[in-house]
Amino acid sequence: MRICTHLININLIFLVVFLCSCSYKQQQLLFKERGTIEDTSRNTAATQGSGTSDYRIRSQDVLQIRNLQNIKYIVDEAPSPTAGGSSGSMVTSQGQAYQVEGDGTVALPVIGRIKVAGLTRAEAMKLIEDDYRKSVLKDPIIELKITNLKVTLLGEVKAQGNYPLLKDKTNLVEMIGAAGGLTDKADEKNIKIIRGNPKNPQITEVDLSKTSTLGDPKLILQNDDIIYIAQNKRAIKNDQLQNFNMTAQPLLLILNSALVIYALIHR
Repeated sequence: MRICTHLININLIFLVVFLCSCSYKQQQLLFKERGTIEDTSRNTAATQGSGTSDYRIRSQDVLQIRNLQNIKYIVDEAPSPTAGGSSGSMVTSQGQAYQVEGDGTVALPVIGRIKVAGLTRAEAMKLIEDDYRKSVLKDPIIELKITNLKVTLLGEVKAQGNYPLLKDKTNLVEMIGAAGGLTDKADEKNIKIIRGNPKNPQITEVDLSKTSTLGDPKLILQNDDIIYIAQNKRAIKNDQLQNFNMTAQPLLLILNSALVIYALIHR
C-alpha cells in the first residue's frame, strides 16, 4: 500500500505542476510579442486625426464619381436615340466606379484620361471638376469617393472582418459599433490600433473604459488600420481552465485506472 500511496502523491504533484504551468499561459497570441506592445504613436504625423482626408490616391484604387447636377451622368448628356434609352454602362444614383490604372490615370467620359495618383480625394475632385468646367459643363459639382479604403477588426468584436471607411473621419467607436460592438469577453482597456509599414508598424494602445479617450484624435481611423481587441482576464482564465480540463481528464483517467489495477493486484 505504500507504493500505492506514493503513486497517489505523484498524481497530486503532477496535477499541481500542470495547473501552475497552465495558469500563466496566454491563450490569445495575436500581437502579444513584447516588442510590439509599446505605444509608438506619440508625436507622429500619422496619428493626428486626419483620417482619410490626407490619403493619396494610388493605382488600383476605385473611385466613385458623379456629377451632383445630374445624378445619372457625370456629363450632362442625353442618351443616344439609338441606344434605346440606355447609357450602356452601369450607372447608379451613387455614381459610377472607375479604377485607377497602373500609370496613375483614370479614364472619364468626354475628357479622357486624367492623372489622379498622388492626389488627395479633395484635390482629385477639384481637378476633375475644373477639367469638366473647361470643356464640357457649365457649373459641374463633382462628388468623388474612394470606395476601397478599409480597416480590419480582429479579436473580441461580434463580427470580425474588413470594414469600409465611408467618410474622412471615422473613429474607433463608430467602427466597433458597425461590427456589432464588443463581446462579453472583450477587454475594453486593451485595444490596439496597428498602422503603417508592416515591417515597422505604429502601435496605438487604447483604453475605452475612460470617457476622456473618446476625444483622442488617435482614434480617427486610417486606411489599412488593424484593430485588435484582446480578451479580458476572466475570459482568459476560463479558457485556460477549459483547456486544462480537456488535457488533464484523460491523464487522470489513466492514472486512476493504474491505481485501481495496482490495488487489485496487491490486495
